Amino acid sequence: MTDRLSRRTKFLYGIGDTGFSLTSTILGAYFAIFLTDVVGIAPTIAAAAIFIGRSWDYINDPLIGHISDRTRSKWGRRRPFLLFGALPFALAFILLWVRPPFQNPITLAVYYALAYLIFDAAATFVYMPYYALTPELTQDYDERTQLTSYRMFFSILGSLIAFTVPLFIIGSFTPENASRVLVMGIIFSAASLLPLILTFLGTKERNEYMEMEQPSLRESLQAARKNRPFVFGATIFLLTWVSVDILQTTLLYFVKYVAQKEAQSDLIMATIFVTAILVLPFWNWAAQHWSKRHAYIGGIAFWAVVQIVLITVTAATPLPYILFLCVLAGFGIAAAHVLPWSIIPDAVEWDELNTGQRHEGMFYSLITLMQKIASSVAVPLALVVLDKTGYQPNLAQQSQQALFGIRLVIGPIPALLLCTGIVFAIFYPLSRTQHAEITQELERRRAAQPVKEIS
Repeated sequence: MTDRLSRRTKFLYGIGDTGFSLTSTILGAYFAIFLTDVVGIAPTIAAAAIFIGRSWDYINDPLIGHISDRTRSKWGRRRPFLLFGALPFALAFILLWVRPPFQNPITLAVYYALAYLIFDAAATFVYMPYYALTPELTQDYDERTQLTSYRMFFSILGSLIAFTVPLFIIGSFTPENASRVLVMGIIFSAASLLPLILTFLGTKERNEYMEMEQPSLRESLQAARKNRPFVFGATIFLLTWVSVDILQTTLLYFVKYVAQKEAQSDLIMATIFVTAILVLPFWNWAAQHWSKRHAYIGGIAFWAVVQIVLITVTAATPLPYILFLCVLAGFGIAAAHVLPWSIIPDAVEWDELNTGQRHEGMFYSLITLMQKIASSVAVPLALVVLDKTGYQPNLAQQSQQALFGIRLVIGPIPALLLCTGIVFAIFYPLSRTQHAEITQELERRRAAQPVKEIS
């Protein structure tokens, strides 16, 4: 079976990420400020609600990943989850943006923690199998980068829409606009459904993976622990995307209170993500000519420098200069979207070579689990930093200490995480040549095995 994919397959696989990108970006960018500035919950209490809601994923992610590894159906191992999970995923998103008729902040925190828990469970049911499709559609080193580039085109496009359109619907994040926030949630809930159905219809899993023995939970966890390329790739992914999560949560605070450009926030967000979309082909080219590891090192180092420069921005900084920094940040964000995701699938063949099994679902579940554990701590801590440095919702002018807190979580902290990811990329143990040799050996083994009929 050829590992070259048609553009149609790449397109229909990639478009599936639109729904995840829309919902996760809106949640990351607006949920915290919705809780503090619209619902009226103190940042520390909002942080507790987010932490509790995310903690369910400590069990949820590996469970769904393992179940998808063991699933056998006429549609494959992963695709049934897209078909049957799309509607619950969309409906659960709406619950997050309801302003219930409670006044007690603890009661409100309990509601939003439960709503977050329900949404995360429904989201995991569809995105975990979706992510695990990447190594199953192709084993080719460069095709995977192209496949990831298609997916990240739609991911960044979704982020662009999510960072701009909701602001047109909502206006300002103030208590009187609570109904507009709910309308926004309903609109984007509906928009998240169709991409998943298109991916279900437009992709096909490889039959030989259906023939493999169903791995036990213990075997899957041991395979992940012993897989050195996976451990390094997961750490690179973790450090990169925790940085993204922190920035998503705090960027609007930075625009609103530090730069004092809330009226231009849609233009600022659009500049970042339009740039990221335009430079995606460059990172695809860089991964093919320099290797994924070297492209990651260059792109993320550049982005870390930009984040440090951002702390120099003040209310007096001209808008054109801010937009210039946004263009530079867009280069790094594109690299963060494509390269960590394209590195991870190569560990799957290393796993198959050494264990005789494939554990894509468990691998991807552990990656996202580690990210969520880190983010469930890092994002609430970022809000705690704002609270402890004196942040007050909807003040026209925050104190200098509060502005320092916002600068701290937008610049030095993400930059430190990104630089740590670069260190792991330097020592990543699987090259293009080594992966090609592994793939050739696996093809030789499969060719020597008798062909089984698939019922």
